[in-house]
Amino acid sequence: MYKAPVEEISFTLNHVVGLSGAIDAGRLGDLSQDLVDAILEEAGRFATNEMAPLGEVGDRQGARISDAAVTTPDGWADLYRNWREGGWNGLTGPEAYGGQNLPHMLNVAALEMWNSASMAFALAPTLTMGAIEALDKHGSDELKAIYLEKLVSGEWTGTMNLTEPHAGSDLGVLKTRAERRDDGTYRIFGQKIYITWGEHDAADNIIHLVLARLPDAPAGTRGISLFLVPKFLVNEDGSLGARNDVFCHSIEHKLGIHGSPTCTMIYGDGKFGEEKGAIGWLVGEENKGLACMFTMMNNARLAVGMQGVAIAEAATQKAIEYARERTQGKAPGWTGSGMSPIIEHPDVARMLLTMKALTQGSRAICYACAHAIDMAHHSQGDEAKAWSERAALLTPIAKSFATDAGVDVASLGIQVHGGMGFIEETGAARYLRDARIAPIYEGTNGIQAIDLVTRKLPLSGGGQVGGFIAELKEVAERVASSNEPAFGRTAEGLQAAISDLEAATEWLLKAQAEGRVAEALAGATPYQRLFGLVLTGVYLAKGALAPAEDGKGAHRIALCRFAVENLLPETAALNRQVIEGAASLEAARGVLA
Repeated sequence: MYKAPVEEISFTLNHVVGLSGAIDAGRLGDLSQDLVDAILEEAGRFATNEMAPLGEVGDRQGARISDAAVTTPDGWADLYRNWREGGWNGLTGPEAYGGQNLPHMLNVAALEMWNSASMAFALAPTLTMGAIEALDKHGSDELKAIYLEKLVSGEWTGTMNLTEPHAGSDLGVLKTRAERRDDGTYRIFGQKIYITWGEHDAADNIIHLVLARLPDAPAGTRGISLFLVPKFLVNEDGSLGARNDVFCHSIEHKLGIHGSPTCTMIYGDGKFGEEKGAIGWLVGEENKGLACMFTMMNNARLAVGMQGVAIAEAATQKAIEYARERTQGKAPGWTGSGMSPIIEHPDVARMLLTMKALTQGSRAICYACAHAIDMAHHSQGDEAKAWSERAALLTPIAKSFATDAGVDVASLGIQVHGGMGFIEETGAARYLRDARIAPIYEGTNGIQAIDLVTRKLPLSGGGQVGGFIAELKEVAERVASSNEPAFGRTAEGLQAAISDLEAATEWLLKAQAEGRVAEALAGATPYQRLFGLVLTGVYLAKGALAPAEDGKGAHRIALCRFAVENLLPETAALNRQVIEGAASLEAARGVLA
């Protein structure tokens, strides 16, 4: 059974990404370390004791639909109410509407624990938090007054409605339409698919944020508007009124995240209300809805990265526990009686250490992204710009590398279990099934790579990524100057990997400057992995160099060395693929004809 790794989470926040330093410097208001510790401990307790057992129930039962009403798995509605009453939904919410306005670093740490316990359950608050941020930034004062307090408390949940049957990542071709009314409202007509928690029984109202097109809108993405469409209309006194003309037509039968209802939503077909058309209110300005929705999507991309971390952590825990108990054969050097635990076999140990290194590296990348977001919020002028660019640079890496790691680690977890991993009763397969969606949604990892290479590398004329690489070099130099024999060839390996990253970065920037965009895009995905691997090695090194107050210093050095000497050699091949791979890709296109 999953147990929240509160100590490791706290260590990463404080000693790797900089939470304790920000607190000591007074950058985060009156936030204290004692409050941080209390929040992490209670979040860990709730995830371990209350969420995790029901996560297994949700996977077995799944969500169920009958006559447009969706029922969540047994115990989930009560679990959600308990979670909501604990105040968890409002950790980073605006104080003016009942939120606690705490740093994103704490929220992503909590999200990790929720998603390890049950990724399917955690999707509900994840979408609500994104809706809160979008509405707080772009909504009118009237909409904020009606909806934000209920969303921040978690009494109502939120959704994000983008995808249509013919429009996945290309939102410019969406067909859902909006019609103006004289009273300032709009009527929404259309179909949206893959809407996470679009209908359920855990909250009294569901607030849909819906992308739609006005009749006179420009073509493409420039003609998209964002609308707030509640399941139930809200009376002037704040009570719930009539049912709006929106309903769940069906739910998807999915590979994983079974407890999460993934809905096909129908807007405006006359099922509810006196006339056809779901009543909606404009969020932001007409034809500028995509910019509003990206506020929600950027929040979601880091949250999805945390799902990768969370699945990797849970799968690693399960695999280590199994490997300690399962006996098979006799490992080299085994002197005990009978067969040895499989954890003693070198290949099993290699798999487990790979899982652990990828998990901890992904965690640090995502937490570092959250730290940059917090610092941007608590800075001004050029400093705020620099931190904002750092967050922008890290977001596609956090989303992609962590979710790829979640899939890889969950797959290795099954391998460690052997044949028992392929049996559902052991629970190892659930993690791989759940993890597989994360590299796909909220912008596929290929789209993240395009974003990283074409939009994020050129920030400040390449100055942001150049400055970041310089910081990575400083960490490698600290390892070298430590003269700690236990590091082995870590410093040399880090320096070589960082050199690979620097060379690939310079090549991509030059290729784009010269108009060779197709060549740059051919290397975007391997570059994204290259960046993630380097960050994994560097962040593990930062942890290994930190004061070992918990007595785990030797373990951290050993894991860092393993990662650098066993995983980071891949960066040389990735660098070559970035720089030299475009020609062979183009030449081989005919194979696909």
